[in-house]
Amino acid sequence: MTIVSYAGITRPVFLLAHPELPVLVYCKLQLNSTSALRIPSNDMKRTEVTRFRCYVAERTFESTSVGSTLSNTGNVRLGRKQRSSSSLYSRPSLLEMKNEKIANRAKVYEFLRGIGIVPDELDGLELPVTTEVMRERVDFLHNLGLTIEDINNYPLVLGCSVKKNMIPVLDYLGKLGVRKSTFTEFLRRYPQVLHASVVVDLDPVVKYLQGMDIKPNDIPRVLERYPEILGFKLEGTMSTSVAYLVGIGLARREVGGVLTRYPEILGMRVGRVIKPFVEYLESLGIPRLAVARLIEKRPHILGFGLEEQVKPNVGSLLEFNVRKSSLPSVVAQYPEIIGIELKEKLLGQQCLLHSVIDLGPEDFGRVVEKMPQVVSLSRLPIVKHVDFLKDCGFSLQQVRAMVVGCPQLLALNLDIMKHSFDYFQVVMERPLDDLVTFPAFFTYGLESTIKPRHKRVAKKGMKCSLSWLLNCSDEKFEQRMEYDTIDMEEMEMPSFDMNTLTEPRSEDSASDYDDSDDEHI
Repeated sequence: MTIVSYAGITRPVFLLAHPELPVLVYCKLQLNSTSALRIPSNDMKRTEVTRFRCYVAERTFESTSVGSTLSNTGNVRLGRKQRSSSSLYSRPSLLEMKNEKIANRAKVYEFLRGIGIVPDELDGLELPVTTEVMRERVDFLHNLGLTIEDINNYPLVLGCSVKKNMIPVLDYLGKLGVRKSTFTEFLRRYPQVLHASVVVDLDPVVKYLQGMDIKPNDIPRVLERYPEILGFKLEGTMSTSVAYLVGIGLARREVGGVLTRYPEILGMRVGRVIKPFVEYLESLGIPRLAVARLIEKRPHILGFGLEEQVKPNVGSLLEFNVRKSSLPSVVAQYPEIIGIELKEKLLGQQCLLHSVIDLGPEDFGRVVEKMPQVVSLSRLPIVKHVDFLKDCGFSLQQVRAMVVGCPQLLALNLDIMKHSFDYFQVVMERPLDDLVTFPAFFTYGLESTIKPRHKRVAKKGMKCSLSWLLNCSDEKFEQRMEYDTIDMEEMEMPSFDMNTLTEPRSEDSASDYDDSDDEHI
Protein backbone atom coordinates (compact mmCIF):
# COMPACT_ATOMS: atom_id res chain seq x y z
CA MET A 1 0.00 0.00 0.00
CA THR A 2 1.38 3.44 -1.00
CA ILE A 3 0.52 6.58 0.97
CA VAL A 4 0.60 9.69 -1.19
CA SER A 5 0.77 13.03 0.63
CA TYR A 6 -0.47 16.37 -0.72
CA ALA A 7 0.32 19.87 0.44
CA GLY A 8 -3.22 20.47 1.67
CA ILE A 9 -3.37 17.28 3.74
CA THR A 10 -1.49 17.97 6.97
CA ARG A 11 -2.13 18.00 10.70
CA PRO A 12 -3.46 21.35 11.99
CA VAL A 13 -0.15 22.31 13.51
CA PHE A 14 1.21 23.04 10.05
CA LEU A 15 -1.67 25.18 8.82
CA LEU A 16 -0.71 28.57 7.42
CA ALA A 17 -3.14 30.24 9.80
CA HIS A 18 -1.67 28.68 12.93
CA PRO A 19 -2.03 31.34 15.69
CA GLU A 20 1.34 30.67 17.35
CA LEU A 21 3.41 31.16 14.22
CA PRO A 22 4.50 34.63 13.06
CA VAL A 23 2.81 36.17 10.09
CA LEU A 24 5.89 35.76 7.92
CA VAL A 25 6.12 32.07 8.66
CA TYR A 26 5.02 29.79 5.95
CA CYS A 27 5.04 26.09 5.63
CA LYS A 28 5.86 24.19 2.58
CA LEU A 29 5.91 20.50 2.28
CA GLN A 30 8.11 18.91 -0.29
CA LEU A 31 7.17 15.39 -1.05
CA ASN A 32 9.69 12.91 -2.12
CA SER A 33 8.44 9.51 -3.00
CA THR A 34 11.72 8.31 -4.36
CA SER A 35 12.92 7.08 -0.96
CA ALA A 36 10.42 4.97 0.85
CA LEU A 37 10.94 2.75 3.90
CA ARG A 38 9.23 -0.54 3.68
CA ILE A 39 8.02 -1.77 7.07
CA PRO A 40 6.53 -5.24 7.34
CA SER A 41 3.17 -5.30 9.10
CA ASN A 42 1.10 -8.04 10.67
CA ASP A 43 -0.75 -8.72 7.41
CA MET A 44 2.56 -8.93 5.53
CA LYS A 45 1.70 -5.78 3.55
CA ARG A 46 4.20 -3.06 2.78
CA THR A 47 3.78 0.44 4.07
CA GLU A 48 5.68 3.36 2.65
CA VAL A 49 6.49 6.35 4.83
CA THR A 50 7.15 9.36 2.69
CA ARG A 51 10.12 11.57 3.48
CA PHE A 52 9.39 15.28 3.65
CA ARG A 53 11.03 18.54 4.45
CA CYS A 54 9.43 21.39 6.34
CA TYR A 55 10.58 24.96 6.00
CA VAL A 56 9.61 27.13 8.93
CA ALA A 57 10.92 30.67 9.00
CA GLU A 58 13.71 29.57 6.69
CA ARG A 59 14.89 26.92 9.20
CA THR A 60 15.01 23.44 7.82
CA PHE A 61 14.00 20.34 9.77
CA GLU A 62 14.33 17.00 8.07
CA SER A 63 12.65 13.89 9.34
CA THR A 64 11.72 10.41 8.25
CA SER A 65 8.36 10.49 10.04
CA VAL A 66 5.58 12.87 10.75
CA GLY A 67 5.77 12.27 14.52
CA SER A 68 9.40 13.36 14.83
CA THR A 69 8.75 16.48 12.78
CA LEU A 70 5.90 17.41 15.08
CA SER A 71 8.10 16.92 18.10
CA ASN A 72 10.89 19.10 16.74
CA THR A 73 8.42 21.81 15.80
CA GLY A 74 6.93 21.68 19.28
CA ASN A 75 10.39 21.98 20.80
CA VAL A 76 10.98 25.13 18.81
CA ARG A 77 7.79 26.58 20.17
CA LEU A 78 8.52 25.55 23.81
CA GLY A 79 12.06 26.85 23.61
CA ARG A 80 10.75 30.23 22.61
CA LYS A 81 8.38 30.24 25.59
CA GLN A 82 11.18 29.37 28.03
CA ARG A 83 13.45 32.06 26.67
CA SER A 84 10.68 34.58 26.92
CA SER A 85 9.98 33.68 30.56
CA SER A 86 13.63 33.69 31.70
CA SER A 87 13.48 37.39 32.20
CA LEU A 88 11.03 36.94 35.12
CA TYR A 89 13.18 34.56 37.28
CA SER A 90 16.86 33.63 37.34
CA ARG A 91 18.55 30.96 39.54
CA PRO A 92 21.79 31.88 41.38
CA SER A 93 24.93 30.58 39.77
CA LEU A 94 27.21 28.02 41.46
CA LEU A 95 29.76 30.72 42.06
CA GLU A 96 27.19 32.87 43.81
CA MET A 97 26.13 29.96 46.01
CA LYS A 98 29.75 29.18 46.88
CA ASN A 99 30.45 32.79 47.79
CA GLU A 100 27.35 32.91 49.99
CA LYS A 101 28.44 29.74 51.81
CA ILE A 102 31.90 31.19 52.39
CA ALA A 103 30.40 34.36 53.76
CA ASN A 104 28.12 32.44 56.17
CA ARG A 105 30.99 30.29 57.43
CA ALA A 106 33.07 33.43 57.97
CA LYS A 107 30.30 34.82 60.19
CA VAL A 108 30.15 31.56 62.17
CA TYR A 109 33.94 31.59 62.61
CA GLU A 110 33.80 35.21 63.74
CA PHE A 111 31.19 34.27 66.36
CA LEU A 112 33.29 31.36 67.63
CA ARG A 113 36.43 33.47 67.89
CA GLY A 114 34.44 36.07 69.76
CA ILE A 115 33.67 33.58 72.56
CA GLY A 116 37.19 32.15 72.68
CA ILE A 117 36.86 29.07 70.44
CA VAL A 118 39.59 28.47 67.86
CA PRO A 119 37.85 27.19 64.68
CA ASP A 120 41.01 26.25 62.77
CA GLU A 121 40.23 22.52 62.90
CA LEU A 122 36.70 22.97 61.61
CA ASP A 123 37.65 23.53 57.96
CA GLY A 124 35.90 20.92 55.86
CA LEU A 125 33.42 20.07 58.63
CA GLU A 126 29.71 20.59 57.97
CA LEU A 127 28.64 23.47 60.22
CA PRO A 128 25.43 25.45 60.74
CA VAL A 129 24.90 28.16 58.15
CA THR A 130 23.87 30.71 60.77
CA THR A 131 25.40 31.94 63.98
CA GLU A 132 22.07 31.40 65.75
CA VAL A 133 22.24 27.63 65.28
CA MET A 134 25.90 27.55 66.30
CA ARG A 135 25.08 29.57 69.41
CA GLU A 136 22.43 26.97 70.26
CA ARG A 137 25.04 24.18 70.08
CA VAL A 138 27.54 26.04 72.22
CA ASP A 139 24.88 26.85 74.84
CA PHE A 140 23.80 23.21 74.94
CA LEU A 141 27.36 22.08 75.57
CA HIS A 142 27.72 24.72 78.29
CA ASN A 143 24.59 23.37 79.97
CA LEU A 144 26.24 19.95 80.04
CA GLY A 145 29.12 21.46 81.99
CA LEU A 146 31.66 21.72 79.19
CA THR A 147 33.80 24.83 79.14
CA ILE A 148 35.36 26.74 76.26
CA GLU A 149 38.60 24.96 77.07
CA ASP A 150 36.85 21.59 76.78
CA ILE A 151 35.44 22.55 73.39
CA ASN A 152 38.84 23.74 72.20
CA ASN A 153 40.28 20.36 73.24
CA TYR A 154 37.85 18.71 70.81
CA PRO A 155 36.33 21.39 68.54
CA LEU A 156 34.84 18.75 66.22
CA VAL A 157 32.04 18.40 68.75
CA LEU A 158 30.60 21.57 67.17
CA GLY A 159 29.78 19.49 64.12
CA CYS A 160 27.18 17.54 66.13
CA SER A 161 23.56 18.55 65.82
CA VAL A 162 21.75 19.05 69.11
CA LYS A 163 18.57 17.30 67.96
CA LYS A 164 20.06 14.66 65.66
CA ASN A 165 23.20 13.72 67.62
CA MET A 166 23.52 15.04 71.16
CA ILE A 167 20.05 14.50 72.58
CA PRO A 168 19.59 10.91 71.26
CA VAL A 169 22.99 9.84 72.61
CA LEU A 170 22.50 11.42 76.03
CA ASP A 171 18.98 10.01 76.30
CA TYR A 172 20.34 6.54 75.56
CA LEU A 173 23.05 6.83 78.21
CA GLY A 174 20.51 8.09 80.71
CA LYS A 175 18.19 5.15 80.04
CA LEU A 176 21.09 2.76 80.63
CA GLY A 177 21.59 4.30 84.06
CA VAL A 178 24.58 6.55 83.49
CA ARG A 179 24.18 9.32 86.04
CA LYS A 180 23.63 12.83 84.73
CA SER A 181 26.11 14.09 87.29
CA THR A 182 28.80 12.17 85.39
CA PHE A 183 27.92 13.47 81.91
CA THR A 184 30.43 16.32 82.09
CA GLU A 185 33.41 14.10 82.89
CA PHE A 186 32.06 11.46 80.50
CA LEU A 187 32.10 13.91 77.58
CA ARG A 188 35.45 15.38 78.55
CA ARG A 189 37.03 11.95 78.34
CA TYR A 190 35.16 10.74 75.27
CA PRO A 191 33.44 13.59 73.36
CA GLN A 192 33.44 11.42 70.23
CA VAL A 193 30.40 9.64 71.66
CA LEU A 194 28.25 12.55 70.41
CA HIS A 195 29.09 11.53 66.83
CA ALA A 196 27.95 7.95 67.44
CA SER A 197 24.79 6.25 66.26
CA VAL A 198 22.82 4.67 69.08
CA VAL A 199 21.73 1.70 66.97
CA VAL A 200 24.91 1.13 64.96
CA ASP A 201 27.65 2.08 67.44
CA LEU A 202 26.50 2.17 71.07
CA ASP A 203 23.91 -0.56 71.52
CA PRO A 204 26.12 -3.37 70.11
CA VAL A 205 28.88 -2.52 72.61
CA VAL A 206 26.45 -2.62 75.51
CA LYS A 207 25.13 -6.00 74.40
CA TYR A 208 28.69 -7.27 74.09
CA LEU A 209 29.46 -6.22 77.67
CA GLN A 210 26.38 -8.03 78.87
CA GLY A 211 27.59 -11.07 76.96
CA MET A 212 30.81 -10.88 79.00
CA ASP A 213 28.73 -11.53 82.14
CA ILE A 214 28.75 -7.92 83.28
CA LYS A 215 25.53 -7.45 85.18
CA PRO A 216 23.03 -4.96 83.69
CA ASN A 217 23.16 -2.89 86.87
CA ASP A 218 26.94 -2.65 86.54
CA ILE A 219 26.93 -1.49 82.90
CA PRO A 220 26.45 2.22 83.83
CA ARG A 221 29.39 2.11 86.26
CA VAL A 222 31.57 0.46 83.64
CA LEU A 223 30.73 3.17 81.10
CA GLU A 224 31.27 5.94 83.64
CA ARG A 225 34.64 4.54 84.55
CA TYR A 226 35.80 3.88 80.99
CA PRO A 227 33.64 5.73 78.43
CA GLU A 228 36.22 5.14 75.70
CA ILE A 229 34.98 1.57 75.51
CA LEU A 230 32.04 2.77 73.40
CA GLY A 231 34.43 3.45 70.53
CA PHE A 232 35.99 -0.01 70.36
CA LYS A 233 35.32 -2.59 67.67
CA LEU A 234 33.85 -5.81 69.00
CA GLU A 235 36.01 -8.06 66.86
CA GLY A 236 39.24 -6.29 67.77
CA THR A 237 41.08 -5.69 71.03
CA MET A 238 38.04 -6.33 73.22
CA SER A 239 37.69 -9.98 72.30
CA THR A 240 41.39 -10.86 72.12
CA SER A 241 42.28 -9.46 75.56
CA VAL A 242 39.59 -11.52 77.29
CA ALA A 243 40.50 -14.64 75.33
CA TYR A 244 44.16 -14.33 76.34
CA LEU A 245 43.39 -13.93 80.04
CA VAL A 246 41.12 -16.95 80.01
CA GLY A 247 43.88 -18.82 78.21
CA ILE A 248 46.42 -18.23 81.02
CA GLY A 249 44.02 -19.45 83.69
CA LEU A 250 41.59 -16.65 84.50
CA ALA A 251 38.37 -18.37 85.56
CA ARG A 252 35.65 -17.85 82.97
CA ARG A 253 33.09 -17.08 85.65
CA GLU A 254 35.36 -14.31 86.97
CA VAL A 255 35.51 -12.42 83.67
CA GLY A 256 32.44 -10.32 84.42
CA GLY A 257 33.77 -9.23 87.80
CA VAL A 258 37.24 -8.49 86.46
CA LEU A 259 35.90 -6.33 83.63
CA THR A 260 33.47 -4.58 85.96
CA ARG A 261 36.26 -3.57 88.32
CA TYR A 262 38.76 -2.73 85.60
CA PRO A 263 37.13 -2.36 82.16
CA GLU A 264 40.31 -0.77 80.81
CA ILE A 265 41.45 -4.33 80.09
CA LEU A 266 39.17 -4.30 77.04
CA GLY A 267 41.28 -1.54 75.51
CA MET A 268 44.64 -3.20 76.13
CA ARG A 269 46.51 -4.88 73.29
CA VAL A 270 47.59 -8.39 74.13
CA GLY A 271 50.91 -8.26 72.29
CA ARG A 272 51.97 -4.84 73.56
CA VAL A 273 50.59 -4.74 77.10
CA ILE A 274 49.06 -7.87 78.65
CA LYS A 275 51.35 -10.61 77.37
CA PRO A 276 54.64 -8.81 78.18
CA PHE A 277 53.34 -8.04 81.68
CA VAL A 278 52.36 -11.65 82.37
CA GLU A 279 55.63 -13.00 80.99
CA TYR A 280 57.68 -10.60 83.10
CA LEU A 281 55.96 -11.70 86.32
CA GLU A 282 56.63 -15.28 85.27
CA SER A 283 60.30 -14.41 84.82
CA LEU A 284 60.38 -13.26 88.46
CA GLY A 285 59.29 -16.73 89.54
CA ILE A 286 55.51 -16.33 89.82
CA PRO A 287 53.71 -19.26 88.14
CA ARG A 288 51.38 -18.32 85.28
CA LEU A 289 48.32 -19.59 87.11
CA ALA A 290 49.29 -17.50 90.14
CA VAL A 291 49.53 -14.45 87.85
CA ALA A 292 46.00 -15.19 86.64
CA ARG A 293 44.80 -15.33 90.24
CA LEU A 294 46.48 -12.01 91.01
CA ILE A 295 44.69 -10.45 88.03
CA GLU A 296 41.38 -11.88 89.26
CA LYS A 297 41.86 -10.24 92.64
CA ARG A 298 43.58 -7.03 91.51
CA PRO A 299 42.89 -6.55 87.79
CA HIS A 300 44.16 -2.96 87.93
CA ILE A 301 47.75 -4.22 88.12
CA LEU A 302 47.55 -4.70 84.35
CA GLY A 303 47.53 -0.93 84.13
CA PHE A 304 50.98 -0.61 85.68
CA GLY A 305 53.46 0.43 83.02
CA LEU A 306 55.95 -2.37 82.54
CA GLU A 307 58.89 -0.21 81.51
CA GLU A 308 57.92 2.93 83.43
CA GLN A 309 56.90 1.39 86.78
CA VAL A 310 57.17 -2.37 87.18
CA LYS A 311 60.78 -2.98 86.16
CA PRO A 312 62.17 0.11 87.97
CA ASN A 313 60.30 -0.88 91.15
CA VAL A 314 61.68 -4.40 91.05
CA GLY A 315 65.11 -2.87 90.72
CA SER A 316 64.44 -0.68 93.76
CA LEU A 317 63.45 -3.71 95.85
CA LEU A 318 66.73 -5.39 95.03
CA GLU A 319 68.57 -2.14 95.81
CA PHE A 320 67.02 -2.09 99.30
CA ASN A 321 68.21 -5.62 100.14
CA VAL A 322 65.14 -7.63 99.15
CA ARG A 323 66.50 -10.96 97.97
CA LYS A 324 65.79 -11.99 94.40
CA SER A 325 64.37 -15.29 95.60
CA SER A 326 61.82 -13.36 97.68
CA LEU A 327 60.54 -11.18 94.82
CA PRO A 328 57.70 -13.56 93.85
CA SER A 329 56.44 -13.59 97.44
CA VAL A 330 56.70 -9.80 97.75
CA VAL A 331 54.73 -9.16 94.54
CA ALA A 332 52.15 -11.84 95.29
CA GLN A 333 51.49 -10.48 98.79
CA TYR A 334 51.24 -6.85 97.71
CA PRO A 335 50.86 -6.46 93.91
CA GLU A 336 50.50 -2.71 94.24
CA ILE A 337 54.16 -2.49 95.21
CA ILE A 338 55.17 -2.72 91.54
CA GLY A 339 52.94 0.19 90.54
CA ILE A 340 53.54 2.88 93.15
CA GLU A 341 56.31 5.49 93.48
CA LEU A 342 58.39 2.94 95.36
CA LYS A 343 61.95 4.17 95.69
CA GLU A 344 61.06 7.25 97.73
CA LYS A 345 58.80 5.17 99.97
CA LEU A 346 61.50 2.59 100.58
CA LEU A 347 64.00 5.27 101.47
CA GLY A 348 61.56 7.02 103.80
CA GLN A 349 60.53 3.84 105.65
CA GLN A 350 64.10 2.65 106.01
CA CYS A 351 65.05 5.95 107.63
CA LEU A 352 61.97 5.88 109.87
CA LEU A 353 62.55 2.35 111.19
CA HIS A 354 66.20 3.08 111.71
CA SER A 355 65.34 6.10 113.85
CA VAL A 356 62.62 4.30 115.84
CA ILE A 357 64.07 0.82 116.48
CA ASP A 358 67.58 1.16 115.07
CA LEU A 359 66.79 -1.19 112.17
CA GLY A 360 69.69 -1.85 109.80
CA PRO A 361 69.55 -2.07 105.97
CA GLU A 362 69.71 -5.88 105.88
CA ASP A 363 66.94 -6.26 108.44
CA PHE A 364 64.87 -3.71 106.56
CA GLY A 365 65.05 -5.99 103.53
CA ARG A 366 63.74 -8.89 105.65
CA VAL A 367 60.88 -6.72 106.92
CA VAL A 368 59.84 -5.83 103.36
CA GLU A 369 60.01 -9.49 102.34
CA LYS A 370 57.65 -10.55 105.12
CA MET A 371 55.26 -7.59 104.91
CA PRO A 372 55.74 -5.48 101.77
CA GLN A 373 52.78 -3.31 102.83
CA VAL A 374 55.17 -1.72 105.32
CA VAL A 375 56.24 0.69 102.57
CA SER A 376 52.78 2.31 102.75
CA LEU A 377 52.49 2.65 106.54
CA SER A 378 52.49 6.15 107.95
CA ARG A 379 54.80 7.27 110.72
CA LEU A 380 52.22 7.66 113.50
CA PRO A 381 50.96 4.02 113.59
CA ILE A 382 54.52 2.72 113.53
CA VAL A 383 55.55 4.87 116.48
CA LYS A 384 52.42 3.95 118.48
CA HIS A 385 52.97 0.21 118.04
CA VAL A 386 56.62 0.46 119.01
CA ASP A 387 55.69 2.45 122.13
CA PHE A 388 53.09 -0.19 123.07
CA LEU A 389 55.65 -3.00 122.89
CA LYS A 390 58.07 -0.97 124.99
CA ASP A 391 55.33 -0.38 127.57
CA CYS A 392 54.78 -4.14 127.72
CA GLY A 393 58.33 -4.46 129.02
CA PHE A 394 60.26 -5.36 125.89
CA SER A 395 63.67 -3.83 125.34
CA LEU A 396 64.56 -1.94 122.18
CA GLN A 397 66.58 -4.93 121.02
CA GLN A 398 63.64 -7.27 121.67
CA VAL A 399 61.23 -4.94 119.86
CA ARG A 400 63.56 -4.86 116.86
CA ALA A 401 63.76 -8.66 116.83
CA MET A 402 59.95 -8.93 117.05
CA VAL A 403 59.44 -6.48 114.20
CA VAL A 404 61.91 -8.31 112.00
CA GLY A 405 60.26 -11.62 112.87
CA CYS A 406 56.69 -10.36 112.39
CA PRO A 407 56.40 -6.90 110.81
CA GLN A 408 52.60 -7.19 111.00
CA LEU A 409 52.97 -6.01 114.61
CA LEU A 410 53.28 -2.49 113.21
CA ALA A 411 49.83 -2.60 111.62
CA LEU A 412 47.57 -4.58 113.99
CA ASN A 413 44.70 -3.16 116.00
CA LEU A 414 46.20 -1.88 119.24
CA ASP A 415 43.13 -2.66 121.36
CA ILE A 416 43.16 -6.31 120.24
CA MET A 417 46.87 -6.52 120.92
CA LYS A 418 46.32 -5.25 124.47
CA HIS A 419 43.63 -7.88 125.20
CA SER A 420 45.82 -10.66 123.82
CA PHE A 421 48.82 -9.52 125.85
CA ASP A 422 46.76 -9.36 129.06
CA TYR A 423 45.54 -12.95 128.49
CA PHE A 424 49.12 -14.02 127.74
CA GLN A 425 50.39 -12.58 131.00
CA VAL A 426 47.50 -13.29 133.40
CA VAL A 427 46.09 -16.61 132.18
CA MET A 428 48.83 -18.26 130.18
CA GLU A 429 51.54 -16.97 132.54
CA ARG A 430 54.30 -17.22 129.96
CA PRO A 431 57.57 -15.27 129.90
CA LEU A 432 58.07 -12.35 127.52
CA ASP A 433 60.76 -14.28 125.69
CA ASP A 434 58.03 -16.54 124.26
CA LEU A 435 56.57 -13.54 122.47
CA VAL A 436 60.01 -12.48 121.27
CA THR A 437 60.44 -15.95 119.81
CA PHE A 438 56.92 -16.05 118.33
CA PRO A 439 55.63 -12.48 117.88
CA ALA A 440 52.99 -13.73 115.44
CA PHE A 441 50.99 -14.60 118.60
CA PHE A 442 49.35 -11.18 118.28
CA THR A 443 48.02 -12.03 114.81
CA TYR A 444 45.72 -14.85 116.03
CA GLY A 445 42.19 -14.30 117.26
CA LEU A 446 41.93 -14.36 121.03
CA GLU A 447 38.44 -15.82 121.29
CA SER A 448 38.52 -17.98 118.15
CA THR A 449 41.95 -19.55 118.49
CA ILE A 450 44.15 -18.63 121.46
CA LYS A 451 41.73 -19.28 124.33
CA PRO A 452 40.21 -22.58 123.18
CA ARG A 453 43.55 -24.11 122.22
CA HIS A 454 45.26 -23.00 125.41
CA LYS A 455 42.47 -24.58 127.46
CA ARG A 456 42.79 -27.87 125.56
CA VAL A 457 46.57 -28.00 126.06
CA ALA A 458 46.37 -26.96 129.74
CA LYS A 459 43.69 -29.57 130.43
CA LYS A 460 45.89 -32.26 128.91
CA GLY A 461 48.85 -31.02 130.92
CA MET A 462 51.03 -30.48 127.86
CA LYS A 463 53.77 -27.90 127.60
CA CYS A 464 54.41 -26.49 124.15
CA SER A 465 55.70 -23.44 122.38
CA LEU A 466 53.38 -20.73 121.09
CA SER A 467 54.26 -21.73 117.54
CA TRP A 468 53.27 -25.38 118.15
CA LEU A 469 50.05 -24.19 119.75
CA LEU A 470 48.97 -21.69 117.12
CA ASN A 471 50.81 -22.15 113.84
CA CYS A 472 48.52 -24.78 112.32
CA SER A 473 45.01 -25.29 111.07
CA ASP A 474 42.22 -26.54 113.31
CA GLU A 475 42.46 -29.98 111.71
CA LYS A 476 46.20 -30.11 112.25
CA PHE A 477 45.76 -29.00 115.87
CA GLU A 478 43.36 -31.89 116.50
CA GLN A 479 46.01 -34.26 115.17
CA ARG A 480 48.62 -32.69 117.40
CA MET A 481 46.43 -33.26 120.40
CA GLU A 482 46.81 -36.99 119.74
CA TYR A 483 50.61 -36.79 119.94
CA ASP A 484 52.45 -38.26 122.87
CA THR A 485 55.42 -36.01 122.22
CA ILE A 486 55.84 -32.64 120.56
CA ASP A 487 57.59 -32.54 117.18
CA MET A 488 60.00 -29.62 117.34
CA GLU A 489 60.26 -29.40 113.56
CA GLU A 490 56.69 -28.18 113.41
CA MET A 491 57.49 -25.07 115.36
CA GLU A 492 58.19 -22.74 112.47
CA MET A 493 57.38 -19.15 111.83
CA PRO A 494 54.46 -18.61 109.45
CA SER A 495 55.36 -17.38 105.98
CA PHE A 496 53.58 -16.62 102.73
CA ASP A 497 52.86 -19.71 100.65
CA MET A 498 52.74 -19.15 96.88
CA ASN A 499 50.75 -22.36 96.47
CA THR A 500 47.73 -20.66 98.01
CA LEU A 501 47.32 -18.74 94.76
CA THR A 502 47.23 -21.85 92.60
CA GLU A 503 44.87 -23.92 94.71
CA PRO A 504 41.41 -24.71 93.28
CA ARG A 505 39.04 -21.83 93.75
CA SER A 506 36.23 -21.88 96.25
CA GLU A 507 32.63 -21.27 95.28
CA ASP A 508 32.94 -17.63 96.27
CA SER A 509 33.14 -15.32 93.29
CA ALA A 510 34.74 -11.92 93.05
CA SER A 511 32.39 -10.82 90.27
CA ASP A 512 30.41 -8.36 92.38
CA TYR A 513 31.28 -4.76 91.70
CA ASP A 514 33.28 -3.20 94.50
CA ASP A 515 34.14 0.49 94.50
CA SER A 516 36.82 -0.13 97.12
CA ASP A 517 39.18 -1.34 94.43
CA ASP A 518 39.26 2.12 92.94
CA GLU A 519 41.45 3.47 95.71
CA HIS A 520 44.30 1.22 94.65
CA ILE A 521 44.47 2.77 91.19
